[in-house]
Amino acid sequence: MVAHLSKILSNSKNVFDFVVNEGNGVKGLSDMGIQTLPHQYIQPLEERITTSTVITDDSIPIIDASNWNDPKVAEQICMAAQNWGFFQIINHGVPIEVLDNIKETSHRFFSLPAEEKKMYSKEDSISSNVRYGTSFTPEAEKTLGWRDYLSLVHVSDDEAAEFWPPPCREEALEYLKRCDPVIRKILKVLMGGLNVKTIDEEKEDFLMGSKRINFNYYPKCPNPELSVGVARHSDISTITFLLQDEIGGLYVKKLDSNAWIHVPPINGALVINIGDALQIMSNDKYKSVEHRVIANGSKNRVSVPIFLHPKPSRVIGPLREVLEKGEKPIYKQILYADYTKIFFSKGHDGKDTIECAKI
Repeated sequence: MVAHLSKILSNSKNVFDFVVNEGNGVKGLSDMGIQTLPHQYIQPLEERITTSTVITDDSIPIIDASNWNDPKVAEQICMAAQNWGFFQIINHGVPIEVLDNIKETSHRFFSLPAEEKKMYSKEDSISSNVRYGTSFTPEAEKTLGWRDYLSLVHVSDDEAAEFWPPPCREEALEYLKRCDPVIRKILKVLMGGLNVKTIDEEKEDFLMGSKRINFNYYPKCPNPELSVGVARHSDISTITFLLQDEIGGLYVKKLDSNAWIHVPPINGALVINIGDALQIMSNDKYKSVEHRVIANGSKNRVSVPIFLHPKPSRVIGPLREVLEKGEKPIYKQILYADYTKIFFSKGHDGKDTIECAKI
């Protein structure tokens, strides 16, 4: 084991082959008990979170959704979307046992042997809607992130039954089904704040025409202070619907500042954030903000986000209802498939992607 580990760590190509090409992921390195972080994972100083950049006396809003008919709930959601881009909801109606089950499912999938997980890698997966990988886009990144993931695009339950990995297929479908009513309520509220009265089939295509669920795995990391789980970025979704475990590590950048705020894990809560697509549709009323995940030196962390996207064939831009009182558009019309291509062609780089959509 020691000789094998030494060989892997002896040069950059060996590390990349072991982690990426052989499908071991960073979990493979962590399981071998490495004591020093390989240099590909050491972030530049300016990309590390330090105590000087973290605010501890502030937090994203926590919204009690036990009564969706209360106008205050809608008001709080829309204000959070404008001022923070992030909020947590409690008493949302998704049973706690469903949340616990999907977290256990994440651990179960990543505990599979590397050769089984690799069946779902970009090179080997028989479906482009199923992708096992590591970091974000390893081939394009200067520095890698300490994360492995499984990404599942939901086209239909039948397609999922055929192609999704058996160890998490049923649980992922059940989780999507249970979250769907809450997702629709949140989108209805957010659209109401933009003067959109009803969400018809066409609007639904723009808001949630594509759904993707990710299982993220952040194994124990040597020298976590030098690395990140996920580098700073904003999501390109309409909204993201995140379940995090009790370990924590998600940080959000406070609007109009260089300060970062930890999103504390709350048992049973879900974290909602605005994505670039909704910032564009709202003409900057709602904010898609930078966030990142730090590495952890003592525990294996999981999170399960659901990304709601416009259908790739849709052209997005500021909504007609937003501009009808004479507001000037900040963004041009852009094919969402093109926007997605730009995002995935490079490493995470803050909010650079949205700049390409500006007029």
